Amino acid sequence: MSKQSPANTDAHAGPAVIRAAAADAAARFGAAADEVDDAAAARLGVNRTDLRILGLVSAAEAMTAGALATAARLSPAATTAAIQRLAAAGHLRREVDPSDRRRAVVTVTATTAEILDRVYRPIGEAGLRLLDRYSPAELTLITEFLHVGRRMQLEQAERIRTMADG
Repeated sequence: MSKQSPANTDAHAGPAVIRAAAADAAARFGAAADEVDDAAAARLGVNRTDLRILGLVSAAEAMTAGALATAARLSPAATTAAIQRLAAAGHLRREVDPSDRRRAVVTVTATTAEILDRVYRPIGEAGLRLLDRYSPAELTLITEFLHVGRRMQLEQAERIRTMADG
């Protein structure tokens, strides 16, 4: 990360300086989001992978172990171990799938759902308040940047996963 930040970037600076400041701001935003997730994981007494699992299950409301493994990019064995760990800690519960009684699904417990809401809802609300200061045109640009940036990050994650050693 560069030492340049938007707060000390001159509006009359050249394009390279402004681009570097924007890249730095994006990197710092990502690092701050990581800090939030670290704090949330600590609050719940879980690791970051388990927090990601809780987030996926919470968003879906219920998931099979197979769907969870795919979404979390974990092996079936790692997913089973995580489900067992999170169920033992009182964060997940296994239930019969109402649409197919031969299958089990996992859901977030009410207590954990309430903690996740207390952790993340205020962040979402604060983010919406921050967005109120931007015009529709600026929000369109920000949204486009975030979509394109997300795709780029996911492509880079895949590149890293498939890198050959050496």
